[in-house]
Amino acid sequence: MAAVTSLSFSSISQSKFPIPSARNLASNFDAFKIRSSISSRDSCNLRTSSSSRMVIHCMSTATDVPTVSETKLNFLKAYKKPVPSIYNTVLQELIVQQHLMRYKSTYRYDPVFALGFVTVYDQLMEGYPSDEDRETIFKAYITALNEDPDQYRADAQKLEEWARSQTASTLVDFASREGEVEGALKDIAERAGSKGSFSYSRFFAVGLFRLLELANATEPTVLEKLCAALNVNKKSVDRDLDVYRNLLSKLVQAKELLKEYVDREKKKREERTEAQKANEAVTKCLGEYQYAGLRSNLPVTFV
Repeated sequence: MAAVTSLSFSSISQSKFPIPSARNLASNFDAFKIRSSISSRDSCNLRTSSSSRMVIHCMSTATDVPTVSETKLNFLKAYKKPVPSIYNTVLQELIVQQHLMRYKSTYRYDPVFALGFVTVYDQLMEGYPSDEDRETIFKAYITALNEDPDQYRADAQKLEEWARSQTASTLVDFASREGEVEGALKDIAERAGSKGSFSYSRFFAVGLFRLLELANATEPTVLEKLCAALNVNKKSVDRDLDVYRNLLSKLVQAKELLKEYVDREKKKREERTEAQKANEAVTKCLGEYQYAGLRSNLPVTFV
């Protein structure tokens, strides 16, 4: 990746990609799956379907670990309204992959991961018809994974506020300073360096980039130094950010297509309503005319 600035969220909408359908978007989303090694407590078998998409069947030997189906069902129970297909397709893919990551033996929640997920979610759901429903979906999604949606939002906001007050040098030099966010980053670095208690994901990569973006630290060398300070593989981060950029660009184009469709349907409904009103007006006029004609033909009685 030549420069981190090429991934700016504000410039993504300027990219030109073929507009995908919801199904093609879901296929493209497969590339954004969270890499994970299955823990020893899970028994999994993989098969390839006729559509060349990999299907993962997991059976956990731990009684307290829900299945993917249970997690998806919990989401549907928490949010019962229909979700437009272009959003629902990606949400369903996303929740399956996050379930697999969430219940790994090495998984441990951290605020950078939360910031990454919140960033991804808000970008994916941007333009959703209802702001209230968008937030309700977010809460249903996180709750279905047995985590706290309020904690996700609070930690993401805390990191965003912290990053805005940082520079390229202070962002990388977190280990030499004290503070709540600095402490969380130190904990991540310690666990990532131990090679046993840290579970890297693409959400984490997006969270790192969001920190850099808010701190206006867009030079490629800053990302390299930050990855080194956190004991994270920069090549993996670069690759995952490129995948995310591609996914988000395609989604932007798909949502533009959806908006055009909604606008056309709205216009058609308005035209049908106007035509119906015109027909009703004509019918009313004809009725009044016929009634007046009948009255004029009635015999006149003199008293």
